[in-house]
Amino acid sequence: MTRYLNTPTDIWLTGAGSGIGYELADQLIQSGHRLRLSARRCEPLARLATAAPDRVRVLPLDMTDRDATIAMTSDLLEPSPVQLAILNAGTCEYLDASRFSSQVIANNVNTNLLGTANCIEAVLPTLRQVRRTGLPAALVIVSSSASWFPFARAEGYGASKAALTYLAHSLRADLAAEGIEVTVVSPGFVKTPLTDRNDFPMPFLITAEQAAQKILAGLRVGRRDIHFPRRFTWLLKILSALPQPLIDRLAARLNRTASDHQELRP
Repeated sequence: MTRYLNTPTDIWLTGAGSGIGYELADQLIQSGHRLRLSARRCEPLARLATAAPDRVRVLPLDMTDRDATIAMTSDLLEPSPVQLAILNAGTCEYLDASRFSSQVIANNVNTNLLGTANCIEAVLPTLRQVRRTGLPAALVIVSSSASWFPFARAEGYGASKAALTYLAHSLRADLAAEGIEVTVVSPGFVKTPLTDRNDFPMPFLITAEQAAQKILAGLRVGRRDIHFPRRFTWLLKILSALPQPLIDRLAARLNRTASDHQELRP
């Protein structure tokens, strides 16, 4: 397994405008790496770039726009090719089953799965060129541990992240012959603008700064599956190994508990 980030590296980071992505960008800039930063909003990217204007390029992007994303291929090649693509951008919309809407499913899938797939299509030619020079190259795909257990209202989000993890693992197998590595990141609850909207308890909540530190530490030691916080993710792994009838009963009970908690709020 290749260890990354121990020398200055050319990196493309998506979702850099807030949350985990912003903290990743800040820490990578401080460590001396060369970054292309993408997000929908330009302002936070420009703010990050002021710390190292000679090493940071701002590439505003709506990754759900396939044509615009694919057109970025040349930006990822010049002036030096990207070695490491950290595809972190995503969204989370919850579904109210009493008013089931397929659009909620589509919104999650369009951003988390298809948007990431657009980015993969854009960056793979660059990673292949890097490998032809004999240097290491990798995709880092930020998914979620939420797909490991059927949480209430997370049908769209969980399904999109489960599909994203499957995509990443399949790509890992397909790209192995080319020497392009694929790392999957599966966070638990992280305090970000997205989770700030949650109206339910979030066990083992960590900060975006802590999440970024754990991702970079995992890359530096060559991990291909990075998940955290471990107390939460190992619990989910254990629960996911239970017989399905037990999982169903536990998920339904947790849903009732969460509903009661919301109804008691003023």
